[in-house]
Amino acid sequence: MEKLSKLLDVEELDRNLFRSRQHVENYRKVLFGGQVLGQALMAATRTVEDRLPHSLHAYFLRPGSSDLPVIYDVDPIRDGGSFTTRRVVAKQHGRAIFNMSTSFQIHEPGFDHQVDMPTDAIPDPESLKNTQQLAEEAGLVSEAHDQRRYMIDFRPVDPESYFDRKQREARCMFWLRAEGEMSDDPLEHRCALSYASDLALLGTALQPHPISLFDPHLMPASLDHAMWFHRDFRADDWLLYVTDSPSASGARGFCRGQLFTREGVLVASTAQEGLIRQIKK
Repeated sequence: MEKLSKLLDVEELDRNLFRSRQHVENYRKVLFGGQVLGQALMAATRTVEDRLPHSLHAYFLRPGSSDLPVIYDVDPIRDGGSFTTRRVVAKQHGRAIFNMSTSFQIHEPGFDHQVDMPTDAIPDPESLKNTQQLAEEAGLVSEAHDQRRYMIDFRPVDPESYFDRKQREARCMFWLRAEGEMSDDPLEHRCALSYASDLALLGTALQPHPISLFDPHLMPASLDHAMWFHRDFRADDWLLYVTDSPSASGARGFCRGQLFTREGVLVASTAQEGLIRQIKK
């Protein structure tokens, strides 16, 4: 867990200005988008006191490079009585590669309801294999399938759907948790979940089509990402990630996600549009 904590940590250079200390390179030789998302949220939280983030809305503007650190410039847009707003621009080579708006709120009681967790017969995460084990069993040991670098234990409920090219319903379920034990700081858990939420979400848009997210003739990329935190949780406990994709068109796929605890408590929701462009053979 120390590795993920270090990854999410950012160095303060000046007031409202931060720099990444480490990076995770994805298999396409660019920075993993979830890393920029998690680090940007961490940078924003460093400028806010006694409030937790409840939502974020981000755009991925350019591919990030693993050859140099990322600079996070935080704009303290508003400090209100109940809500605080921050805008973060991530830069490399003097150019913006990502921007995000995030909102923080004081603890406040109010109305409470939620949708139910799916009633499908969902196996316990302990009975499932993670994506690394599945890749090794399928003989797909390669950089594209090496999930160990992400420091997230990721277990598909339907293992076959993760690698094969059969056409399926645009819906997936995964168990996930951060590897190791984290601190009790709720801010760290929200940053860790924002980091993990970018894993495999876009792949849901490919389920109705005979192609895999790992196909060399596919160019996938996150374009934007939104997230809402509803209730407290621990990112180092198992969470069920239920995703669906209502639409794909124009070389873009739109996906949504809900994250539940094992007890069925809805803790967060996500939405993302991503590029799913086929490259001519």
